[in-house]
Amino acid sequence: MLQGPDVFAARLRGFGPIGLLAVAVIIAGNFLVLPLSAMLVLLWAQASKTPWSALGFTAPQSWTRTAIVGTAFGIAFKLVMKAVVMPLLGADPINWHYHYITGNGAALPGVLYAVVFGAGFGEETLFRGFFFERLGQLFGRGRVAQTAIVLLTASLFALAHYPDQGWPGVEQAAATGLVFGTIFAARRQIWLLMFAHAAFDVTAVALIYWNWEERVAHLLLR
Repeated sequence: MLQGPDVFAARLRGFGPIGLLAVAVIIAGNFLVLPLSAMLVLLWAQASKTPWSALGFTAPQSWTRTAIVGTAFGIAFKLVMKAVVMPLLGADPINWHYHYITGNGAALPGVLYAVVFGAGFGEETLFRGFFFERLGQLFGRGRVAQTAIVLLTASLFALAHYPDQGWPGVEQAAATGLVFGTIFAARRQIWLLMFAHAAFDVTAVALIYWNWEERVAHLLLR
């Protein structure tokens, strides 16, 4: 029979009032400060006795290779999105919400913190690590279940970008959520995605800062 801390841990892992409250608190964390939600996920894992490996935090065979491959993939993926996918979707080449970054060196430290730690670490921990673990407990590990989880988490990820980036942000986040979610479903390893996500967003910041958005967006499609 479970007793004391074991009972509380089991309830945190479950989907009763305590488990659902934990999910709500974790999601609400980023409304206060980035990347609070990710930190709360790790605290939840500790309190619920969920191994961090269940969230994708397993050491890669080579940190160097993972960092290089993840960074290169993130940069290439962003350039493809900017030069091909978003123009095909009819998106404005200028991200007006973040256009204030253009030539604004004073804004870079805060923005880079947000995209590296808030997005690269924070969003991957929440949307891939935590949500995949929670939804996996509900739906299972089969191929159909994993497909549903990829679609659902990509949708949630996309909607989270609507308030500050509008519909173009939703479209881009949906595409990245599908790609990153598919990779996570196949690999169950989060570090490559963290490097890729951070590199993706840092590349986006670089394009805005140096005012290269239109040039890249019209590189192939005019």
